[in-house]
Amino acid sequence: MFNISMIGTGYVGLVSGTCLAEIGHHVTCVDNQTQKIQMLKKGKIPIYEPGLEDLIHKNMKAKRLSFSTSISESISTADFVFIAVGTPPRSDGSADLSYVENVAREIATHLKKYIVIVEKSTVPVETCEWIKKTILRYHKGNTPFDVVSNPEFLREGSAVNDFLRPDRIIVGAESQKARELMQKLYGPLKSPMVFTDPKSSELIKHASNSFLATKISYINAVARLCEKVGANVEEVAEGMGFDKRIARSFLNAGCGFGGFCFPKDLEAFLWISKKLGEDFHLLESVKKINEEQKIHFVHKIEQALWILQGKTIGLLGLAFKPNTDDMRLAPSIDIIHMLQERGARIQVYDPIAMPQAKKVLKNIKYCKSLYEVTKDADCLALVTDWDEFKEMDLKRVKSLMKHPTIVDGRNIFNLDRMKKLGFSYHSIGRKSV
Repeated sequence: MFNISMIGTGYVGLVSGTCLAEIGHHVTCVDNQTQKIQMLKKGKIPIYEPGLEDLIHKNMKAKRLSFSTSISESISTADFVFIAVGTPPRSDGSADLSYVENVAREIATHLKKYIVIVEKSTVPVETCEWIKKTILRYHKGNTPFDVVSNPEFLREGSAVNDFLRPDRIIVGAESQKARELMQKLYGPLKSPMVFTDPKSSELIKHASNSFLATKISYINAVARLCEKVGANVEEVAEGMGFDKRIARSFLNAGCGFGGFCFPKDLEAFLWISKKLGEDFHLLESVKKINEEQKIHFVHKIEQALWILQGKTIGLLGLAFKPNTDDMRLAPSIDIIHMLQERGARIQVYDPIAMPQAKKVLKNIKYCKSLYEVTKDADCLALVTDWDEFKEMDLKRVKSLMKHPTIVDGRNIFNLDRMKKLGFSYHSIGRKSV
């Protein structure tokens, strides 16, 4: 088993470091935020991710997982150093790589023996090359090292399972030694490994997420056609999905994708393309359709109620997807702002994300339950498909509302059932009832 230094305890670093400890390695997670490290040392985690807290406690107790603010101490005994720091987007869509460069300089200063430096953060193509150049520039000596690209494919809400049971592990490495060490590192997972050069590996991450975003925007565009002709987008998607070349996953019409990965990676891939002199028009359309879908959802609420001024809209779900508290670029933010601009009163409920939502959404009522949010509402707008919402007592909901009107942005209810219950029910790419 190996000694690993995981630099960065954000979402990717914390999940990756904990899971590497779970498969038997000794991992030190490093961060310069002292308060966060003290919190983690007490077994408390700063993010919501199912199963993660239990794994942290288990591996801390087994002395395979520890936390530190010292890069130099963690590097001194490390066989692998993972760079998992933030790469936030700039206004032009490019990634801010200043944190990556800072870590590369720190590694150069403290490099005393051969290590494999693993770029885990999502970065534009050629970043591994720049990490190598930076270390060579600032390292006083000729200590050997390798820089490897190892992109993450963790979905919020199922990240632990995604790491421990991955579809594939991508490794971009130049040397045979680095490839063999990476194979041993991930050997306990017994998962398919794809070895390539670093630049191809870096492109795989952006190309993958941009393709998935394309599938979502494609089915949302198809959904609008379905609404115009009276077809059912779910039946269309099912028929398409039987074709193995297409597959059913990510063909779920809704009110738009959000979160930090898809929008950020889409913008970054567009920026990379333009920088290299290529106009990736397809991705421009994917982005445009996604923005329009949120507007389309608000228009559905207007069509259901006519005038929104003074009406009470109960919003179900704030996080960009279920099983997370992540509000970054969540569709609910733009939807709420548009509803507020039209004079609507907004009351909301989310099982997990409300503490995070309060940091970005003002002048709305935060409710303690889904039934409180339905009370006296002129309309319910369903934005996040939490299981709690799928299982709610619809007869009780109807009795609490001013008018039994639901606009469903995730198509979670059956059309015939909603009609029998007496709801005015509007969904995406299906007939209104």
